[in-house]
Amino acid sequence: MTSPTHDAALNPAWPPPSGKPPLSSRMMRAIWRNLPAKRHEVGWEPGLVAPAADGSPLITDHYFPRAEGDFPTLVVRSPYGRGLPWSPMYGMLFAEQGFHVVLQSCRGTGGSGGQFDLWRNEAADGQATVSWLRDQPWFNGILGTVGPSYLGYVQWALALDPPPELKAMVVQVGLHDPYALFHADGALRLENALLVGLGMTYQHRGMAPFVRATLRLQRRLRGIITAQPLRGAHVSALGREVPWLDDVMTHPDANDPYWVGASPGEAAERLSVPTSLITGWHDALVDQTFEQYARLRQAGCETALLVGPWTHTSALQQGWPEVFAESLAWLRAHLCADPSGLRPTGVRIHIGGENAWQDLDDWPLSPAATSWFPAPDGYLTQQTPTDITPLTSFRYDPAAPTPSLGGPLLSPNAGPRDNSALEAREDVLTFTGPPLAEPVDVLGPVSARLSISTDTGYADVFTRLCDVDAQGRSTNVCDGLAQLRTVGQAPSEVTVSMSFTAYRFAAGHRIRWQISGGAHPRYARNPGTGESSVDAKKFTPTGITLHTGSALMLPRGAQAAQSFGVQQPEA
Repeated sequence: MTSPTHDAALNPAWPPPSGKPPLSSRMMRAIWRNLPAKRHEVGWEPGLVAPAADGSPLITDHYFPRAEGDFPTLVVRSPYGRGLPWSPMYGMLFAEQGFHVVLQSCRGTGGSGGQFDLWRNEAADGQATVSWLRDQPWFNGILGTVGPSYLGYVQWALALDPPPELKAMVVQVGLHDPYALFHADGALRLENALLVGLGMTYQHRGMAPFVRATLRLQRRLRGIITAQPLRGAHVSALGREVPWLDDVMTHPDANDPYWVGASPGEAAERLSVPTSLITGWHDALVDQTFEQYARLRQAGCETALLVGPWTHTSALQQGWPEVFAESLAWLRAHLCADPSGLRPTGVRIHIGGENAWQDLDDWPLSPAATSWFPAPDGYLTQQTPTDITPLTSFRYDPAAPTPSLGGPLLSPNAGPRDNSALEAREDVLTFTGPPLAEPVDVLGPVSARLSISTDTGYADVFTRLCDVDAQGRSTNVCDGLAQLRTVGQAPSEVTVSMSFTAYRFAAGHRIRWQISGGAHPRYARNPGTGESSVDAKKFTPTGITLHTGSALMLPRGAQAAQSFGVQQPEA
């Protein structure tokens, strides 16, 4: 890799300003441990104006190493402001490692002009930002992008037509499909919608307004999620109309013209820019990361994948040392011609239930699926049923909905939880296998085939894989939800994707399959009438019957177990 040899730091056309990063950012930086040693002092040039595609001012902060040399540039575009935690996490940490960092507020946020839209401006505004960069005296023509969540979305938007300067991307717990963020098989992901609306509306305004808005939402949450109708109930908590939020909540059909152009995920199908993907098993966007990875691999793009024991937020908190080290190694390799920090394999995953890491050449390993079948009295067995009959029933009442507990959420309630109290409810079915004589490794996509009949014709089915330890504690591993339409008394079949996992069920533990009619407020309540969950004013309880012929499909087998050697945790 070659790059211009001019001395950006000493270029007379750009005398480096003397400003230091904000005190709050320096204080946060000082508390982090287990990060690579600082290489450079950091300078700060705040409040630069980069023109958007339509000329609207995009407010931009520039962080840079105070050192002689020629440094590549990272673009970090955010709708969440340029202060904490983005300033220390991306501005300071990467600048002190030898990168110019451009931290920019998306239009309509953080003082930037124009009006924010969830997706319609990011591709053009990203291109406009790169055009602006070309005129900066410190820009050496080598560019990378990095960032989490929506900061990953803007990277995919830029990658739709990647500029020639773009040499590497690092997408952390990243978004590419807004529809899938807000809906699952037509069911509204209510909690996601409220939290994204809160973050997009207030986080860019500063920490104090964001905290006040968060507390207000917490106080009013029950009234919002139980409102009949649900439409517009969030306005009192958010303190204002949020037109785009109402739009995404009221368009549950993925094929609706409203969603045309929302996802730049197709960029991965033809991308040649080396891309590192980072996620956690309990990240609300984990399935989007696996979709990105599959597309990049199919395109032959150089790709790395790191999957840790994290949620959407803990990846940037407890997991930050690993996430930062992974990101830094990738950017150094592809922007600075220094591959010394790269892993020897393309994939590194954390093994749940074992607290171990495993390096793999690819993901998933495509093992054969093993079917487990529900049986009378709550047993889970590998013996294929010989008849097709009703097995058991429960009643889902949207007026007293089955609550959500843990799993892949955006909220602090995400992750593995003890499901014992949830499973004691009458509207939750559980089927549990015998104690395992030896460990069972489950790795890859988990799914459920369900044969269901209902007495209303309308239902949601939530299904979850759990690990039951020797003391009887039931811990969620992965899950999924699908909507179901039935006719008469005949059962209908539906296959529910339950995401991916890499999990070891220890000897003596038991595999449990949990089934219910919802998980509220993670998903909006199914009213049982066929009406939209957003507009329904009347709810009808639904009787749900599970029939034999249903199966839990776990990706494992002899060939998978042999290739899945578990490493002990590193010291």
